[in-house]
Amino acid sequence: MFNPTTFGSSGTGFGGFGMGTSTPASANPMKDFEVVNPPDDSVQCMAFSPPSIPQDFLVAGSWDNNVRCWEVQRDGKTIGKAQQTMGGPVMDVAWHDDGSKVFMASADKTVHCWDLGSNQKMQVAQHEAPVKTVHWIKAPTYSCIMTGSWDKTLKFWDTRSSSPILTINLPERCYCADVEFPMAVVGTANRHLIVYQLEGQPQEYKQIESPLKYQHRCVAIFKDKKGAGAPAGFALGSVEGRVAIQYIVAATPRDNFTFKCHRSNGTSNGFQDIYAVNDIKFHPVHGTLATVGSDGRFSFWDKDARTKLKNSEAMEQPISCCAFNHNGQIFAYAVSYDWSKGHEFFNPQKKNYIFLRSCYDELKPRNR
Repeated sequence: MFNPTTFGSSGTGFGGFGMGTSTPASANPMKDFEVVNPPDDSVQCMAFSPPSIPQDFLVAGSWDNNVRCWEVQRDGKTIGKAQQTMGGPVMDVAWHDDGSKVFMASADKTVHCWDLGSNQKMQVAQHEAPVKTVHWIKAPTYSCIMTGSWDKTLKFWDTRSSSPILTINLPERCYCADVEFPMAVVGTANRHLIVYQLEGQPQEYKQIESPLKYQHRCVAIFKDKKGAGAPAGFALGSVEGRVAIQYIVAATPRDNFTFKCHRSNGTSNGFQDIYAVNDIKFHPVHGTLATVGSDGRFSFWDKDARTKLKNSEAMEQPISCCAFNHNGQIFAYAVSYDWSKGHEFFNPQKKNYIFLRSCYDELKPRNR
């Protein structure tokens, strides 16, 4: 499937289980597998390849303007396969459902499609401001990409045409979005939340008053437990160390709730340190979820039992984003500075890491 040149050196120099040869123990407190040749600047987004291809590939977009692709082997080793460069920091990545292409959204106001077989890229979308989100939509009657931008629009593109099929105006800049056909949810500046239905033609389904009092940072759709597993609601994370679980149609009002996370245990001088929730992902098999934060920790949760399943040790830097592979065996998380404490806390000596963790059993729901 791949014939492009590898980036950096090839996937040698892996120091056995967990740690790379030169990585200090403090940088990898969970002793997880380290991805070779990580990005040179903060990691903004990651996505694993879809179930349509047999191997696991991981792509990551970074503030160094590059998207890198690795093959993840069963023994946890990674091999750098290829990379592409955008004209600005890479804000989001999404796979085509057949695993042959990756869509890359950038602060350069474009989205490009990277054909992995030929290692060529071409522009497939354009906005008037940085593009914050990109998602591939595979519907029974159409396929397209959905792009959300700081230009306050949501656009839908047939990748063969230079103009969008549909443009929807947003109340504010797009900060986060997720798609699980036939539903999309978008969170914007000023705490707006809009749910869209994607059947036939995408259209607004309803606006929801935000359950959170602070800026929206990340959102992830969850499926219901019954039957076909249709999308039932979403988890929304804010900069104030809090996640909201929100059903589209709640059986009872108490089904919707919020919980605190990514906060310091103790208090210093009577104050508690509160950190941003940088990313939320649901486990594809168990329906449990992972959150990662500016406190440099990841946590696993069971939203139905309303319990925390696991809390990691603290990394040396924030965890900026995370991803599960398609069968839920691998949890990937990126350790890199998110500028949450301003430029004075940026340390160019600290390198960026992507770690891989065998996670299937840790995310099994609690027996109630």
